[in-house]
Amino acid sequence: MPVIRAVPAAYRPVLAHRPFRRMMPAFAASDLGDGMSAVAVAWLAVVVAPEGQRELLLGAAVAAYALPGAVGALVLGRWLRGMPPRRLLVLNSSLRAVMLGAIPLAWAAGWLHPLLYVGLLGASSLLMAWGGAGKFALLAQLLPAERRLAGNALLSSMGSASIIVGPAAAGFLATVVSPAWIIGVDALSFAVLGVQAARTAPRADAPAAAPVDAGRSAAGLRLLRGQPELLGILALTWLFFFLYGPVEVALPLHITEDLHADSALLGLYWTLFGVGAVAGGLTAGALRRLPLWPVTLGIVAGWGLVLLPFGTGAGAPVTIVCFALGGAIYGPYSALSFTLFQNRTPEPLLTTVLAARSAMLLTSTPVGVALGGPLVAALGPRAVLAGSGAATVGVAVIVAVVRAVGARAPTPS
Repeated sequence: MPVIRAVPAAYRPVLAHRPFRRMMPAFAASDLGDGMSAVAVAWLAVVVAPEGQRELLLGAAVAAYALPGAVGALVLGRWLRGMPPRRLLVLNSSLRAVMLGAIPLAWAAGWLHPLLYVGLLGASSLLMAWGGAGKFALLAQLLPAERRLAGNALLSSMGSASIIVGPAAAGFLATVVSPAWIIGVDALSFAVLGVQAARTAPRADAPAAAPVDAGRSAAGLRLLRGQPELLGILALTWLFFFLYGPVEVALPLHITEDLHADSALLGLYWTLFGVGAVAGGLTAGALRRLPLWPVTLGIVAGWGLVLLPFGTGAGAPVTIVCFALGGAIYGPYSALSFTLFQNRTPEPLLTTVLAARSAMLLTSTPVGVALGGPLVAALGPRAVLAGSGAATVGVAVIVAVVRAVGARAPTPS
């Protein structure tokens, strides 16, 4: 095909693989829908909230769009762990399509009470972690081992692109139609993904889902508990993501209350953050040649520093530049923190240790988001944005001091 010949050689075999190629538009559609919902969910909460309760409802809505996924990951494992990846993906896509699709219908009928809105968002995200696992496990069943790296890179690139395109599109559309209809577009994208996944069969020689090895799982958790450095990076990451959570609540309210602007400006903030994150993420390979702990702490402190100008009353041009710079600083973090785990974990236990890491981190940002609502109501958006930045810098400094003191402590003989 002419289009396939035009792409880099490393990706041609992947795009020539018909089942994977057919899944790509569906994956791209759901990623774009989620990118649009990053703006629409928050903006609809502002629209439907009763007077004086916008901060609380916004925090509850953004948290409901993610936090139940952590509960589902921890509680539903005994029923879903052995399910084929395709079924997991179809199940999650169907749930999200139905629950998110009910939001614009309730809006049109005049029934979208704030409690119903939060409940529908929470129900839609219950299987989110399992759907993500099914997505990448299905990729492994579709592609042979030598083509999976390129396939993963394509999926990751689509996810990054959705952060750039989705918020900008939603910010524009929300000035024309209700954000409820934008969430309806997200629901439609998941319906497309579910239908396409149901029609896709894995390779004939693809292995079935492996049974859970209780002994290996226990060994992996014991290793994590017995490695202070791994626990240290896990704790740092949890706090980093937790302190980021209030930003998702404070930024939309900063735009409406302090800057007196509309959703288009919110979309611009997140779009430029996404551009910065993609650019920063591309530097991760070069940064791996540097000491990973200092670089990781520098990223945490750098993100905190770019939030401080929000508290000075700086105008939108300044804070937009800061937010884009923050995206560039934040971009390499996940790759570098994963590398720390990979370098210090025996290969047979790596999957179990990384699974434990993911389960613990699923709660971090949603808990921060949930606390962001009351904090914004009490302190105001600017103070919360700057306070999140200051606390993040403080965490980086404390961890750096603790590591420096630990490195100088004498080793017991």
